[in-house]
Amino acid sequence: MAFSFGGAAANPAATLTAPGFGAAPTAAAAPATGFSFGSTNTGTFGGFGAAAATAPAPGSTFSFSTPANTTGGLFGNTQNKGFGFSSGLGTAAPAGATGFGTGLGTTTLGGFGGFNIQPTQQQTGGLFGQPAQQQAQQQAQAQTTQLYQQVTALSAPTLLGDERDTILAKWNQLQAYWGTGKGYYSNNNQPVDFTQENPFCRFKAVGYSCVPVSKDEDGLVALLLNKKEADVRAQQQQLVETLHKVLGSNQSLTVNVDGVKALPNDQTEVIIYVVERSPNGTSKRIPATTLFSYLEQGNIKAQLASIGVAMSGTRTELSPAQLKQLLQNAPAGVDPIIWEQAKVDNPEPDKLIPVPMVGFKELLRRLQFQEQMTKQHQTRVDIISGDISELQKNQATTVAKIAQYKRKLMDLSHRVLQVLIKQEIQRKSGYAIQVDEEHLRVQLDTIQSELNAPTQFKGRLNELMSQIRMQNHFGAVRSEERYSVDADLLREIKQHLKQQQDGLSHLISVIKDDLEDIKLIEHGLSDSGHMRGSILS
Repeated sequence: MAFSFGGAAANPAATLTAPGFGAAPTAAAAPATGFSFGSTNTGTFGGFGAAAATAPAPGSTFSFSTPANTTGGLFGNTQNKGFGFSSGLGTAAPAGATGFGTGLGTTTLGGFGGFNIQPTQQQTGGLFGQPAQQQAQQQAQAQTTQLYQQVTALSAPTLLGDERDTILAKWNQLQAYWGTGKGYYSNNNQPVDFTQENPFCRFKAVGYSCVPVSKDEDGLVALLLNKKEADVRAQQQQLVETLHKVLGSNQSLTVNVDGVKALPNDQTEVIIYVVERSPNGTSKRIPATTLFSYLEQGNIKAQLASIGVAMSGTRTELSPAQLKQLLQNAPAGVDPIIWEQAKVDNPEPDKLIPVPMVGFKELLRRLQFQEQMTKQHQTRVDIISGDISELQKNQATTVAKIAQYKRKLMDLSHRVLQVLIKQEIQRKSGYAIQVDEEHLRVQLDTIQSELNAPTQFKGRLNELMSQIRMQNHFGAVRSEERYSVDADLLREIKQHLKQQQDGLSHLISVIKDDLEDIKLIEHGLSDSGHMRGSILS
């Protein structure tokens, strides 16, 4: 029951959850000034896996030396934590160290990591003093043994010795498919732990994330804070001051915020870089790997956690060799066929890189990032739409003002012309008509005669006026006959009105008869009164 994602959207914030690569570059010789890692004779990068502990050279602002009791680690003292961040190694600072002043035995390259990238160079130190080649062989042997145990637990467990082992094998297969639980397969061996990284887990797919374009010299480091964006922006100055204190309150260091971006679950990503100013007035940025290694130390991480920093990571681009090695080797637990298909389906190989997505939590995280990015895009579109509406209103207002100013210009031109006419009349009063004025009068008379000609403009104007009057007359006539009634309906209306008229006529006749009766009664009453009066008299 596997799910697959053919082309997940690019996740610009995915680089927060990827650690450095296992391979560390070789140290190059450089002066003692500037940055020193491991010894006083190393340049920008050095002392990775070396067990030397030397004091910082005079005049060095930052000294990253390795304590004498530091031993070489796996793949040159670089921790590989799958898809998480690798922590900086080295604890105690040598006496007299300035600036960061903490011994760093390793450094991480940031960006994408944890994809089984093997070192390209032979390392000098190994686990418990063993060579790196022997370490690689032991690791490969351990992986082979673990894979054999998993296959045994899935196919042929011998725990009970009867048909129940078949049921146990199916149960182990189910646990391996969903990526959790323990697989019991033998009484003499420990059970196998099934994690989501095991090659039989079905809840995994491959998505795509943006490749960082910033260089290590840019010094960009991302900090993930468990705070809302509004709170971070309101307390941005306090955050900068706190980070400056974490860096030792060195006056030659300046913490700068490159950007603040909201993330899902009320989290915020803050991109910072540190600028070092030398006494001669020049300045340069601290490399991103150097700053990240310093921030990943145990005591420094505790101070950052107190201000809400949950995670940190570098924003450095991948070298062509690292990118090639990353694409050639499928990540742990991902089928090489699926990995090859993901590289083929990459919509933009120059900008996107395939990354594994294991489990529903990772799928939910990417979905939340996409929703957050969609919300940010919609907010930006709304802002642009509001700006466009405002510009359209301003344009309409400007057009109206231009029309108003044109009319005003025309009126002023007419007024100026009238003033010039009166002034010219007063100036020419008492003088005879000149030749040019006579030519002008002739031209004006010619224009007037052309305008008054029946077949010219005046005749056409009169014809248009007459047509307009006729159209107005016809329109008035048509407006009077706006309604029409159907013949049957008209007949029904007439019949109804006739019945009403008949009813009114009958009612009028009844009233007349009643009035006649009332008059007769009144006449009879008046006669009986006269007779009674005569009898009494």
